[in-house]
Amino acid sequence: MTGTLHHIEIYVRDLEVTKAFWGWLLAELGYREYQAWESGISYILGETYIVFVQTESRFLNIPYHRCRSGLNHLAFKADSPDFVDGITRKLQERGVTILYEDRHPFAGGEGYYAVFFEDPDRMKVEITAD
Repeated sequence: MTGTLHHIEIYVRDLEVTKAFWGWLLAELGYREYQAWESGISYILGETYIVFVQTESRFLNIPYHRCRSGLNHLAFKADSPDFVDGITRKLQERGVTILYEDRHPFAGGEGYYAVFFEDPDRMKVEITAD
């Protein structure tokens, strides 16, 4: 369908660390591995896919920060608040820091049920139940 998101491509500092983090998380969200090559990997759900590519060494000294111009965060839908609660527990078991923990699961506002956390490169990720 015209206008729908086709894919997202994200450069990462350490592809192996990224694969371990995002491979697990995206599988929980229903994605499957789509393509893999020496410097990258992609995961697909329906017609949309997410690509992670190893950043070239000459660019590794420039750190990412979500508050600079550019991507702030990725947000994924969840089927229910129970899914958000389950994924939150799994994230905590993996040692992932939950952002805005003092306001969790309503850090997005009253009636907005979500978990916010960071990936290994400190990109903010959100999973929300409408």
